[in-house]
Amino acid sequence: MAYRRTPAVQARLDAQREAVLQAAVGLLAERGYGGCSMAAVAERAGIATGSMYGHFASKAELSVELFRRVVTREVAAVHEAVARHDTPRDRIAAVVETFAARALRAPRLAHALLVEPADTVVDAERLVFRRTFRDVLAAEIATALAAGRLPPQDPQLTAAAIVGATAEALTGPLAAVPPHGPGAAPDAVVPALVSFTLRALGERDDSDA
Repeated sequence: MAYRRTPAVQARLDAQREAVLQAAVGLLAERGYGGCSMAAVAERAGIATGSMYGHFASKAELSVELFRRVVTREVAAVHEAVARHDTPRDRIAAVVETFAARALRAPRLAHALLVEPADTVVDAERLVFRRTFRDVLAAEIATALAAGRLPPQDPQLTAAAIVGATAEALTGPLAAVPPHGPGAAPDAVVPALVSFTLRALGERDDSDA
């Protein structure tokens, strides 16, 4: 008869896996992808390095789960910000504003998610990361188009271009931050990105008035 884990054993393993992921998120935010070795994560989680392999077969497998967890959190924050606005213009602006402001407040984490040299599996997750935000933005653009608030355009193509431009614009400020220093001040960067987005969409920004 095959061994079956008792509920108590499974609960303990689930709790340990959760502790590992929380430790990995913390290290990613502090040290970037390079600081998330299996040994470093195990030490932060308070378990033996060998125990890590009971949850993740390799650093690559851990990295995939780690990136998905962080992206899910970031996307949830964007959805919450969008839900606080009623007009298509404000909802689109909220997507870019939230994405950029959160990146600048957690520069090491954002740098790891967007541009830090990493394994191939991490690059694949970055594509998922960008496409997820593209889809969120594209949905809001499509709503604005249906309401007659924007000139005709392909929502997916426009959203992809805006996400790419936003990530590129953030690369410099994120890379300039010391490993443990404060994030770049969002006071100038974020409003500029919002203005760029609205102009790219064909929406007239209030600052033009």
